[in-house]
Amino acid sequence: MSTVHVIGAAGFAGAQLAALVDAHPHFALGQVTARADAGKRILDVAPEYRVNAVLQALDLDGVAAGDFAAVCHPHAEAAAMVSELVDRGARVVDVSADHRLRDAALYPAWYGFEHPRPDLLAEAVYGLPEVNDAAIAGARVVANPGCYPTAALLALLPVKGRITDIVIDAKSGVSGAGRAATTDVHYCTVVDSVRAYGVFAHRHTPEIAQEIGADVVFTPHLVPVDRGLLASCYARFVGDAPHPDDLRQTYVDAYAGAPFVEVVEQPPGMRAVQRTNYAQVCPMVDRGAGRLITFCVIDNLMKGAAGQAVQNLNLMAGRPEDEGLC
Repeated sequence: MSTVHVIGAAGFAGAQLAALVDAHPHFALGQVTARADAGKRILDVAPEYRVNAVLQALDLDGVAAGDFAAVCHPHAEAAAMVSELVDRGARVVDVSADHRLRDAALYPAWYGFEHPRPDLLAEAVYGLPEVNDAAIAGARVVANPGCYPTAALLALLPVKGRITDIVIDAKSGVSGAGRAATTDVHYCTVVDSVRAYGVFAHRHTPEIAQEIGADVVFTPHLVPVDRGLLASCYARFVGDAPHPDDLRQTYVDAYAGAPFVEVVEQPPGMRAVQRTNYAQVCPMVDRGAGRLITFCVIDNLMKGAAGQAVQNLNLMAGRPEDEGLC
C-alpha cells in the first residue's frame, strides 16, 4: 500500500480526490487537511462521498519519504506547499495551476505571484497521461492539468501541428468555480442563464497554447449544471483537409492506449461522462472549408481534476493507470 496525503480536502476537487483515494485498492488515505474546516469529517462537508476521515491541519512531520501527496490548495498558495513536501521526499501531484506553466516569467502576469521554486517548475511534468505517461511515472512533481485545458487538448492534440486559427468555445458546470460562495455562482445568478467570462484573459489560455504549440482564442462559459464540461474547438487545416474517415482514424490511433478516452461519432453531451473519469471526443471535418470541428466532454471534477490526479498517482506508483477509477 502507498500512502497518499490530500492537502486541501474540503473543496469540491479535494473531497472528490480523498474519496477516490479512500476507496482505492492500493492507496491508503493519509492526512486529509483543511484550514477553516479542520476538525470536521469529510462526511460533514461532502456527505455524498461517505468518507469518515477527519480534516486536520497539516503535520509535515507526518509525511514520510516515499509518500505521495495531492495538493488542492488555491493557485498561488500551492507552490510553497509542494516545495515543502518534495523537500521531505514526497512525490506530489499539484492540482492547482502552480506548476502547469513552464515559463516562470508568466506567473506574475497570469496568476499574480513570483514563482518561489523555478527549479521545481523546470522539472514538473505536465500531467496529461494520454501524452506524458512515461514521464509522469518517474516524476517527483506532476502538474495536474486544468479542466478546460484537459478537454481542449484531448480534442486537438491528435492534429497538433496540422491546424491553425484555433478557437475554443467551452462550457463548464458551476462546481468548476470552487466551493467559495460568490455572487457570480449564486443560484439566482446562474440558473436559467449562460454567461461568458474571462474573455481574452482566462488563466487557462497560456496553458492550452503551451501544450498545443500555437496561439489560441479561448472563451469559457458558465452553464447551470452541477458538473460537466464541453469544449467545442474550431480550427483551419494547414494544407488539404483529411477525409472524415482518415480524421477519425487519426484520433482512434492517437488514443488506442488511453483507457479513458472514447472517440465517438456524434457530438457528445456532458451526461455521458458525469461522475466518471472518461472523456468522449468527436472529431469532424468540413472539407469544403478546410475546417476542423472537434468536441470533447469531461466531468470537470473527475477527468478535469480529482480523477486525473488519481490517474497520475497510479502511474507514479507503478499501478495500472485505471486502478480505482473504473
